[in-house]
Amino acid sequence: MRRFGDVTEDPKKTSIHLNRASAFAGVATRKDAILLTLKAPADIASDRIVKREQVSARRWHLELRVKGPEDVDAELVAWLKTAYELSA
Repeated sequence: MRRFGDVTEDPKKTSIHLNRASAFAGVATRKDAILLTLKAPADIASDRIVKREQVSARRWHLELRVKGPEDVDAELVAWLKTAYELSA
């Protein structure tokens, strides 16, 4: 994330929020995966998204499971960059 710019970690009880000016991602651990919640300007049509929540007219929270380093591919990095830019 730091290759995009400044990021601060905000530890919560059960997760860690990644912040720029506001939170753009959340990370929570599970036995078999990391749950990653991203801020997005629209829904993303992907089987990788396991939960979707429209929180306002132009804002979505999308959750996916990251089971290993192979899941951190160009597609996921692009989603993270979009989320980071939204939190400016």
